[in-house]
Amino acid sequence: MKTYRSLAAVAVLALSPTLVLAASAQEQLRAFVTTVTSATGSFSQYTVNDQGRTQPAQTGVFSFQRPGKFKWAVQKPYEQLVISDGRQVFQYDPDLAQVTERKVDAAIGTSPAAILFGSGSLEQSFDVSALPAKDGVDWLRAKPRTADAGFSRVDIGMKNNLPVRVELLDSFGQTTRVDLSGIQANPQLPAKEFQFTAPKGVDVVKM
Repeated sequence: MKTYRSLAAVAVLALSPTLVLAASAQEQLRAFVTTVTSATGSFSQYTVNDQGRTQPAQTGVFSFQRPGKFKWAVQKPYEQLVISDGRQVFQYDPDLAQVTERKVDAAIGTSPAAILFGSGSLEQSFDVSALPAKDGVDWLRAKPRTADAGFSRVDIGMKNNLPVRVELLDSFGQTTRVDLSGIQANPQLPAKEFQFTAPKGVDVVKM
């Protein structure tokens, strides 16, 4: 079972097509935080190490609404859900018939999810630097300022004001790569989009 931090980390993903033209990926990301209050989209992710890809690609959909409401739903090859109503975060694994519940602040903290779901300055929690452009993609790197973040860095690639890939290096030397598609910025989302009730018979673990 993946930890919430791992799933939330890759959830830094959904940046917006409404970003204005900017000179750097960092400026585009800053514009996203200030102008995009909600978004939906699709993702495909997998992890790699020195030996190459280590798992089949996971695919799914996401949505979010500032501050702190989000849904990250893996659909294939197996279902898993991370969802927050702005106060609590629930991680539901149907195969294990288990739900883990945490407070939003404790769950997100200084993880990359704070970039997507929060409203603060990126530089408050991360050391941010520009990376060389490659294959027509502008890159930035964000390193957490705290030692207990659970990951070493996250690289975000931007092209035509859209993120095309997010690469997260964790504490074990594995890289999680996420490709994004079908992003819609600032849609009207129903309140029930971020509500969660544990299915009957499922164990609920409060952290």
